Amino acid sequence: MISNPPFSTSVRLLTEADLKRCVSLDLEALLRVEQAFAWLTERAVDMPPIQHISVSGSPTDGRHGGDVDIKSAFVPGLDAFAVKIASGFFGNSALGLPTGSGLMVVLDAGTGFCRAVLLDNGLLTDLRTALAGGVAAKHLAPETVTTAGILGTGRQAELQARALFLVRPFDRLLIWGRHAERAQDLMTRLQATSDGASLAELEIRCLPSAEEVVRQSQCVVTTTPARRPLIRADWLEPGRHITAMGSDLPGKQELEADVLRRADLCVVDRLSQCERLGELQHVEPEHRQDIVYGELGDLVSGRKPGRTSSDQVTVCDLTGTGAQDTAIALFALEKAEELGLGLEVETG
Repeated sequence: MISNPPFSTSVRLLTEADLKRCVSLDLEALLRVEQAFAWLTERAVDMPPIQHISVSGSPTDGRHGGDVDIKSAFVPGLDAFAVKIASGFFGNSALGLPTGSGLMVVLDAGTGFCRAVLLDNGLLTDLRTALAGGVAAKHLAPETVTTAGILGTGRQAELQARALFLVRPFDRLLIWGRHAERAQDLMTRLQATSDGASLAELEIRCLPSAEEVVRQSQCVVTTTPARRPLIRADWLEPGRHITAMGSDLPGKQELEADVLRRADLCVVDRLSQCERLGELQHVEPEHRQDIVYGELGDLVSGRKPGRTSSDQVTVCDLTGTGAQDTAIALFALEKAEELGLGLEVETG
């Protein structure tokens, strides 16, 4: 007689609604994402290169085309890890659908069996990306930020502003976007109560140029799909911090390469990724080692100090890592299990 296996073959299915009850923009979630950067420095994390799939299409055949990215990371010492599939189909707006979607699958590190499927529609990616911006500011932004700036007007622009406020509560927020009406819409969303900190009581203004935002802000976050630089090096005054998170594919660029050269501290989330996908791709290969101060995990783990003086110019180049996905997925699953959320499906 064959005995039952010593492990469960059930899978917990969690919807976006379930996951919204588990994870939000708060300091607890930020600490979990911060821990992911320390893993990359302190442990032999197996994080394969991002798999990118370009999906061609044409409106004439009903397919607008888009991109799919697959990210993952196994962290020694953890009993599970995540594989994340994220899509971006920008023709979806014509169909009344969000442009981004996705899901995460949590696998048992001992057996390889599926433990959970997180049908988050990109929610967890949005949150961990914003929280990574918060982590960067925690270690690199000036201790006191009175004015913050956001370049971009989408969902991530909103979340980055709220995540920044968790670690550097500012008094004034400046916004720039290519389309003035979208910048105004972002201002309206930020003034409403939503994910993370409410900014309703703050002064929020839309400015007509990116330069004005940069020159007036101590901390600026760029959140666009730009392929031409939005920020020039000669705009940077002493004491500025820039977090650039829009460049995540070859050819994208939000910062003039001289911005990275101008920085006293230029920090990346993962050097190998930023060289291929981030702002660092626009610096000559032979000069990259001289420019990069370290990875964000070096600062989080205490191996290197972050900002040490108020007049330093600092830059953080974020491309998004599989370690962040594993961190946020396991955190969400832990919370879901505590709350008894989700549907258990027996697969054996």
